Parts: sequence; C-alpha cells; structure tokens
Amino acid sequence: MKHTTTLGLMSTLCAVVVDQASKIAVVANASTLSSGVLVFPGFNLVYHRNDGVTFGLLNGAPWWALVVLAAIVCLWLVVLMLRTKEEGEAVAYGLIIGGGLGNVIDRVRVGAVTDFLDFYVWDLHWPAFNLADTAIFCGVAALIVWPRLKKPRTEQ
Repeated sequence: MKHTTTLGLMSTLCAVVVDQASKIAVVANASTLSSGVLVFPGFNLVYHRNDGVTFGLLNGAPWWALVVLAAIVCLWLVVLMLRTKEEGEAVAYGLIIGGGLGNVIDRVRVGAVTDFLDFYVWDLHWPAFNLADTAIFCGVAALIVWPRLKKPRTEQ
C-alpha cells in the first residue's frame, strides 16, 4: 500500500472515531444539552438532530437517499485519495471521507445527524454542527491551501 494511501486511511479512521466518540458523549448527556450549555460567550454545547444536510437543506428527504448520495461522494473521494501522490491531499481526502462516513453512520443508526457545536454572535447563531462537519471543512480547506504551499516561492 502506498504511503499516501495509508495516511489518507489513517485520517479517515481518526475522523470517524473522534466524531462518533463525541456524538456518543453528546447523546449520553442529551437531557443536559437540550437547552444548551454555555461554554464561553459565543459558544454553546447543544443537542440537536438534523435530518437534512448542510444548513438544514433537504430537510425531510429520506435518510436513505442522503446515505446513497454521501456514499457516492465518498467513493469518488476514495478514488481521488488512491490516485494522489501528495501526502497533504491524501490526508485532506481522508478527513472529508471520514467526516462523510461519520454523518452516514448517524443517518443509518438514527435517521438524522447529531449536531452539538453552537457558535453565535449576540442573537445570531450559526447552524449547529459536529466534528464530522469540522473534518469535512478542514479537508476542503486543506485541498485549497495545499497546492499553494507546494508552489516554489519566487524571490523579489
């Protein structure tokens, strides 16, 4: 197995494990978190189930349709991860795949995704999200930044 593939698979596994462990802790404390717990001004821990996708889009769509969609995207990303020769890209693809799989696991188990990170400014709340979403965001950000880090810098 290629070194890059190993890195990608390790980042996938880490994203899934951390995501699922955090969601288990949140569900175990759902009664406490249902009304929100202030961590610091601008950040609460909450318990929320989202049956849609990003920002609640596709709310009410059948859970299995969202699972199929996520599986197709994850399979495409696995192909990209297997083809890359760049370590950073492999890790980024792994994070996105792991985040996607973490949310798929929720959909299969309970029909919705557990969200619990609630950031806000005054009364303006960003939609609650979870560590799978964070892994996806970090993976996408890495795919955007990685090529710029690899470019040789020109002296001026």
